Amino acid sequence: MEPATLTTDRLVLRTVGPQDTDAVYEAAQDPDIQRWTTIPSPYLPEHAASFTDQLVPEGWANGSMFTFGVFLPSDELAGMLALSMRALGVSEVGFWATKEHRGNGYITEAVLAASHWAFTQMSIDRVEWRAQVGNTGSRAVAERAGFTIEGTLRSAINNKGVRRDCWVGSLLPSDLGLPSTAPYLPTPR
Repeated sequence: MEPATLTTDRLVLRTVGPQDTDAVYEAAQDPDIQRWTTIPSPYLPEHAASFTDQLVPEGWANGSMFTFGVFLPSDELAGMLALSMRALGVSEVGFWATKEHRGNGYITEAVLAASHWAFTQMSIDRVEWRAQVGNTGSRAVAERAGFTIEGTLRSAINNKGVRRDCWVGSLLPSDLGLPSTAPYLPTPR
């Protein structure tokens, strides 16, 4: 699949490439990004080059992962977001924000734009969010984007060789006022 470019009122979501390697490397030096995400730590220049030159284009090409750099109109990197395919009609969203741009709502805006795209262009009926228990910043983004927090999964994330519990939530097309590609029959309450 060819990479998509999405725009919001404040952001441009586009694929990253070699021209973005330095910005990705610099952003990933943030100890919070290394702590809460599964990127390598320490994060070396070759990790950034492999990400922008190989991992991102391969994910788009084979349809396994759709990675967007979250950019301001000035082309400054504000964060990263990826939708990884987990099962038929199900993707998992992962994201991080650069230290300088946290607290501006950029990642919430990007999550909503990417989820809308997934629901309307990719036949996705469920976007899952997972984060290590304690990552309150990630959880706040998910909640502001309208995800339903569904619980805690024990030992569900392997972060740098250590298994950790994680929170899990979901966003459905109906949460954004969109139709599903398949009928959904929720459990009666």
